[in-house]
Amino acid sequence: MKAFIVDSNIIFSGLLKEGATRKILIESPFKLYAPEILIREIEKYKEILIKKSGIAKEEFTILFHLLTEDIEIISKEKYHDSIEEAKNIIGHIDRGDIPFIALALAINNDGIWTDDAHFKKQNKIKILNTKDILSLFNKDN
Repeated sequence: MKAFIVDSNIIFSGLLKEGATRKILIESPFKLYAPEILIREIEKYKEILIKKSGIAKEEFTILFHLLTEDIEIISKEKYHDSIEEAKNIIGHIDRGDIPFIALALAINNDGIWTDDAHFKKQNKIKILNTKDILSLFNKDN
């Protein structure tokens, strides 16, 4: 089974509109992981996401749980030893992405699922966008 680290922007996309991202997150044949910071990022932008999505808070909460119920949230302790290497890889590009790279270094996976192009400015971790994941999803289904 393929395993991917899910970037926060993928969850944002799934929350904002119905489409391929939401479908993949809900019906995923893959093992999905995310660093614990993902939950804090969603909480931080919750009100903006609710406003942009046009759904009620209660619906947002239900949708958030639906989209993330199959994502294994990994605590910082599990990838702490990889943070320095992750800083060297992506810290000069976007410090906010360090936990995602660190997690990718720390656990067995097939890459990071993200639609942020700046992840491709590094070459240590395989990066897949939603189009790539959709192709794999359609092969598996």
